[in-house]
Amino acid sequence: MGSWILRILLFLICAISGYYLFQGFSPSPPIPLLGFVGGLILAALILLTEKGLKKIPLKNLLGGLIGFILGIMVASILSNAFFSNLFDHQGAVLPLSSILYGVCGYIGLRIGYKKGEEVHLPNWKLFSKNLPQTENAKILDTSVIIDGRIADITETGFIEGPLVIPQFILNELQHIADSSDSIKRTRGKRGLEVLHHIQKQATVDVQIVDRDYPAVKEVDSKLIELAKEVRGKIITNDSNLNKVAELQGIDVLNINELANSIKPVVLPGEEINVKILKEGKEIGQGVAYLDDGTMIVVDNGRKHMGKMIDVIVTSVLQTPAGRMIFARLKEEANRENQGEGLLLPPGQ
Repeated sequence: MGSWILRILLFLICAISGYYLFQGFSPSPPIPLLGFVGGLILAALILLTEKGLKKIPLKNLLGGLIGFILGIMVASILSNAFFSNLFDHQGAVLPLSSILYGVCGYIGLRIGYKKGEEVHLPNWKLFSKNLPQTENAKILDTSVIIDGRIADITETGFIEGPLVIPQFILNELQHIADSSDSIKRTRGKRGLEVLHHIQKQATVDVQIVDRDYPAVKEVDSKLIELAKEVRGKIITNDSNLNKVAELQGIDVLNINELANSIKPVVLPGEEINVKILKEGKEIGQGVAYLDDGTMIVVDNGRKHMGKMIDVIVTSVLQTPAGRMIFARLKEEANRENQGEGLLLPPGQ
């Protein structure tokens, strides 16, 4: 409410100032009214500039300001060194000096802005209370922190931008860690350890923010509100949060989807060596697993329980829970190949 009052005051001050300023040039009605309209336009431009500056990180603003000041200083030195001695007519010196100041100031501003991104202050990294205004911001939810794989991903450098951890997520982790249930307590402590590990990574910018939304009760809803405010993305492995966030136009990075997408590609007809670990649902089937946890159902594999055997992939099925691979024994495939001259999947 207070910000709206300030904005209204800004419009009033600019409009009234423009009115009286232009009235000094001419008391006739059209001229002061033009000053009134010009004041309103100026106030609108100031608010647009303010909105744009809010989206720029403080490090970039400071870098740009320092670069601009240095650019103006360089322009002043060059102007005093050359233009004051080369020209006798001030009419020629003034335009050239203006161009020099504009060019040097702009170059300094741009270089300072870019160099500001390279500044990393430890105190900002751990205790930042200001919301990062960048589309590269990634907001972590409780489930993905407890899961722990996010620490390995950030260590590889594939995650760009700051990792934002709201205080209400930390409170939820602390509540889980203090639970009387031993399983929940272990999960909560694991989540806190994962965060501590991520904070120690030199290449990761972790920002803990105090922003809360008292009117919103659910933690998932608070995450969505925060993502809207910072224009960032939510990292999660919670399918329900994934669906709700996408319905509200929030970009979501799902760890489970990432894990499924980088699993080794296995094609029908490929030969692999696996160990049969348990029985399948159908008669005679055996079940094995790849190193990444992908389940392989082997026809007639039950008789080889506990043994390493060679199998031929017949088909690959993608399910919401992941991939399933169906295979048959290599020895059976070879017998059919010798008998028929063809290697066909079962049922064909």
